[in-house]
Amino acid sequence: MQALGAALATEGLGLLAAAAFVAGLVRGFSGFGTAMVYLPVAGQVLSPFAALTTLIAMDLIGPLPNIPRALREGARGDLLWLLAGTGLGLPLGVWALSQVAPEIFRYGVSLVALALLVILIAGLRYRGRVTRALVGATGTLSGLLAGSVGLPGPPVILFYMASPHPARVIRATIMVFLLASDVLMLGVLGLKGLLAAQAVVLGLVLALPYMAGNVAGAAIFRPGAERLYRAVAHAIIAASAIAGLPILD
Repeated sequence: MQALGAALATEGLGLLAAAAFVAGLVRGFSGFGTAMVYLPVAGQVLSPFAALTTLIAMDLIGPLPNIPRALREGARGDLLWLLAGTGLGLPLGVWALSQVAPEIFRYGVSLVALALLVILIAGLRYRGRVTRALVGATGTLSGLLAGSVGLPGPPVILFYMASPHPARVIRATIMVFLLASDVLMLGVLGLKGLLAAQAVVLGLVLALPYMAGNVAGAAIFRPGAERLYRAVAHAIIAASAIAGLPILD
């Protein structure tokens, strides 16, 4: 109860709740974008590890209504290789985050998100042969980014944008990967003693608006309007990333 009271008294709770809802909305109709929308905002209110912990806690619950369908539609064969690589890169990323100032974390989150947007909008894609080694390497890079700036998605998103899979398969695979990477992240933070009870409870509180956003986003998703959804997601991510830059404080 003490942790719940402290969580509800968090300064900027309304801002965090709004960011969680919008992040869920983007995740629901695009399959990605949670961290890129939420973390630039959370980094303005919380410490780096608290921001990551709230993200993980709400992200473990928020997408659950959409996961059964995603498991049926996703490319399961690649997921094990992706997650094996993530497990290798994640501890190193967490160590790197523990060595830098909070401002560096905020710059890292915003700049990585903006770099991904530039790459996506420019249409850059990997054109070579897709192998298991490449899938594993993509997962390792995702683990490094997950631990250091809380963004496991960019390498996997770019990798699957180059795949021949239809949009629904790409969306489902990314959604399942991001949930599984949260489980790995939770384990690593727990083993290193970096999980704070107040941050976990705050994340569970934020899971409510986040889940509502996920459900709403999935409800409005229409495969035929993929370009529109992508443009909206890009605009929201860009706005959040720019607003999260410390230089604008």
